[in-house]
Order: sequence, then structure tokens, then C-alpha cells
Amino acid sequence: MDAPSSQNAADTAPFDSAALASLLHQRGLIDTPSMAVERLAGGQSNPTYRITSGARQYVLRTKPPGKLLSSAHAIDREYRVMQALQDSEVPVPRMFLYVEDPSVIGSPFYIMEFLQGRVMFDQSLPGLSPTQRAEVYREMNRVIAALHRVDYRAVGLGDYGKTGGYIARQIRRWASQCQESGIDGNPALAALADWLPHHIPETDPTSLVHGDYRLDNLVFHPTEPRVLGVLDWELSTLGHPLADLAYHCMSWHIPPDLWRGISGLDLQALGIPDEATYLKWYGNATGAQAIEHWDFYLAYNLFRLAAIMNGIAHRARSGNAAAADAEETGRKAIPLAEIGWGYAQRYASTY
Repeated sequence: MDAPSSQNAADTAPFDSAALASLLHQRGLIDTPSMAVERLAGGQSNPTYRITSGARQYVLRTKPPGKLLSSAHAIDREYRVMQALQDSEVPVPRMFLYVEDPSVIGSPFYIMEFLQGRVMFDQSLPGLSPTQRAEVYREMNRVIAALHRVDYRAVGLGDYGKTGGYIARQIRRWASQCQESGIDGNPALAALADWLPHHIPETDPTSLVHGDYRLDNLVFHPTEPRVLGVLDWELSTLGHPLADLAYHCMSWHIPPDLWRGISGLDLQALGIPDEATYLKWYGNATGAQAIEHWDFYLAYNLFRLAAIMNGIAHRARSGNAAAADAEETGRKAIPLAEIGWGYAQRYASTY
């Protein structure tokens, strides 16, 4: 889910809302079998809606219609991991219902708590003071460090993924999806797919990872610098914590006019920590030693992001993209891959 703000009435749900209302009423989630449904803005991957019935509000998240890439849109995993983290230091919405049967609304879906708060897209945080910006970044850092400290076996996620080999598997996965989507016209993306498997660092710790941890996947308290919930767990698994952290830290390397980055901004004047300071905070919270191979992790994650954008472009061409701006978003795959290839070359000159 990207943002708790609704689009216009023309974007109301393209499914039988009466059948869903009947089910929610039967489960005791709404008092009467009637409700209003609004499409939430964003949602590149999985269509997301706000359900309102009387004083009750929920979020409905579904798989998109049409033919989908293999292993994509794993809303069952989203539901499972958020359910497992309910009592952890990682803030997540309450989960109420998961339905695999597509006969209700045409695709699998789940129902979760609607969090009334702020979702911020611009990582320069306009409208906030330097002190407030620093507090927001501190909180983002606190939450990702808490995630990587979770004892995944103790919360019932010991089989949520494989132990070790995460980066190699991810490279194979995204390279395969690039091939399914078509990689023509993006030589940097093709170069990364070829180069990355041969330069994976030997260090291979395992933790629970989000896979898409960034500012706009967090719901902040309406007035406080406090995260109420981490959203969009579709890519979560057991994996390499520094690879997860590097994905989050790509914003320090991406210009704001390309993709919600802060590269080139006057961070000191804004009150935003530089990347070195941010990494130090994380190390203090997790006990991580000096971070090595950082350029590799950045190259790998820019490859992943470019591959995701490439997939969005593919869905736009196929006519089953969830968001109206999918075509424009998909075009970002080329410049993102080019930035990633630059870090790959820098890493190769060092190791």
C-alpha cells in the first residue's frame, strides 16, 4: 500500500462489493452488510482499497487481475509476516482476514487495519523543520534496525525463506523476471544481470528482511515522528540484512527528479543525516561492524529496483498495471540501471 488517500469515484472497486460486504458482516468485521469502497492512491503492484462501513474502516489488498509474472504479488506472504510481527518491536497494522478463494471478488485478498496517519513520498520532507526531519530519519532507522533484530524463528517465520544464499537467489529471480518482461533497450540492466552473480561477497548473514523498505511504505503518526505501521511486505523473506539496508539507502544515491531520492540536496541545511551517519546509527542499534562491500550492495539493489520498474513497464504494455502512471514509472528502469552499473564498476575497481 502506498498512501491512505483515495482517488476519485471513477476508481471505485471493479468487483462485487456486495459479496465482500456479506462476508465481512458474517465475520463480524462490519455491523451491517453494506459498505463504501474507495481505491487508494498508488499501489503499483497490488490494488488497494479503503473500506468504510459506519465508523469502521479497513484496508483491502488484492492481487491484480490478468496474467501475472511467476512468484509476483505474494499477498499471502504479506499477510503472514504482518501477522507474525503483531507483538514485535516492528510496528505493523492489525490483520483480520485472508481469503485465497477468488470466487468472492475475483482474486485472493486480505483485510487489515486502516492506519490514520501520514505517508510521505518526498524524502526531503518539505514542510518539516530540520529538527523534525532528523527525527523522522531517526525513526526510520530505528524501525529497520528493529526488523533485522527480530528472532524470526521465535515469531514462527523459521520457514519463511532459505538461510543463506539470498543475494544469489534474488539476482536469479530478478534476472529471470527481466527476461520474462523483456530486457531489450536497457543495456545497463543486462550488464548488471550478467556481472552481479560473479561478484557476490562471501559474508552471508540471515535476518528477516522487508525487501522494499522506504519512506513511503511507512505510516507515521499524524503529528509525532513515530511509525504506526510498515506496509507493503510483498517482497519480504529471510535474507541479507545489509542488502535490505542498502535498498533503503539508495535514496542517498538517486536524484530527486528521478525517483524520490535526496542525492545532490543540501542535507545539512535540511537536517537530514548523510549516509555515513545513518549507517552509524544502524550499526549502533544492531551491533553491526564496519560495513564492507557497500558499492556491491548498492549496485545489486539498483538492479533490483530497475528490474521492478522494468516489470511495471511490462504490465503497462500488457494493460494490467495497477496504477495509472505505470508507463511513466516503467521508463525509470534505464537511468536507475545506469546508476547501478556505475557502482558495479566502482566496486570492481576496488575488490
